[in-house]
Amino acid sequence: MTEEELIRLAAQGDQDAFARLLEAHQGKVYGLTLRLTGSPEDAMELTQETFFNAWRGLPNFHAESKFSTWLYRLATNAAIDFLRRERRRRALPVVPLVADEEDDRALDIPDRRLDPQGEVERRELQAAIRRGLERLSPEHRQVLVLREFTGLSYAEIAQVLHLEEGTVKSRIARARLALRKLLLEDGNFSPPTAST
Repeated sequence: MTEEELIRLAAQGDQDAFARLLEAHQGKVYGLTLRLTGSPEDAMELTQETFFNAWRGLPNFHAESKFSTWLYRLATNAAIDFLRRERRRRALPVVPLVADEEDDRALDIPDRRLDPQGEVERRELQAAIRRGLERLSPEHRQVLVLREFTGLSYAEIAQVLHLEEGTVKSRIARARLALRKLLLEDGNFSPPTAST
């Protein structure tokens, strides 16, 4: 059965069809909320909230965007609302991002697990990137996570965040520059040498 058929059946109240949609997308939704919140427990709650909102809103889903893009929008909105509540409640900065072992590949770092030195360097780089991401503004972190870790296109990010595609591109460019600057300040990268 195609995803479109499952969506149509689920919108008519078919719980089995919705369960199949949930199974197909829960890993990516959980990964997105985990990267945005940094907490496995909070990410699980937000994933459940996302699918609850999807179940309620499914009759109004008209396939103007892909189903996954719509889910990412719901998940992102739930995570942003959660982070705002937490920030007000704790009066602390946004919770740091955490990558799990399965998602390490999203950093596009060569696999050097058999090389102890390479493994140490890889872990240090991942930790530096996480520290850098947590120091970015929520807007910059959000677009980088959606682009670099979730793999959404500029157009999909624009749909998820209700922004113009040009705004998304400029935020991503500024976020990359800000992250690079933070990594340089922390001594994790050397600036490029000028070629003569």
